[in-house]
Amino acid sequence: MTRIGLLSDTHGLLDRRVFDHFASCDEIWHAGDIGTMEVLQALREFRPTRAVYGNMDSGDVRYSLSEFYRFRVEDVNVLMTHIGGYPGKYNPWLLPMFKRETPQLFVCGHSHILKVQYDPVWHMLTMNPGAAGKQGWQTVQTLLRFTIDGEKIDNLEVIELANNAI
Repeated sequence: MTRIGLLSDTHGLLDRRVFDHFASCDEIWHAGDIGTMEVLQALREFRPTRAVYGNMDSGDVRYSLSEFYRFRVEDVNVLMTHIGGYPGKYNPWLLPMFKRETPQLFVCGHSHILKVQYDPVWHMLTMNPGAAGKQGWQTVQTLLRFTIDGEKIDNLEVIELANNAI
């Protein structure tokens, strides 16, 4: 079993409470708009981290990561990107990727809207953890935590960070 901590849209702000909530995780995934290399480095020093760059990332963050990241955790095929959309409203450039090899788990960020939804057309679970930073219109910082056990994605938890200490 692999325990995953998923976040997105930190925009340069890594709330220290992320480390508490992800202490039991084996890996951290960041779905883009990281903001600074310092944020990425802090995550990497804490746990193995998989990440993609977002549309607001520039410089060394963009050069050190890819726009799309396809990987496997246990028996689950994962595709992660920053600007992905959601069932029925995916960004068009993803459709050829889905046709070539449909992931079981599709992860994206960008919208700052936490959404976990099963797509019955593509037969995959989609996850957007919302925004872990404070830039943007959202009023609550959110994270996701879940497990992958073989081909099973389970134990999904939504984490809301109260609007106090950073």
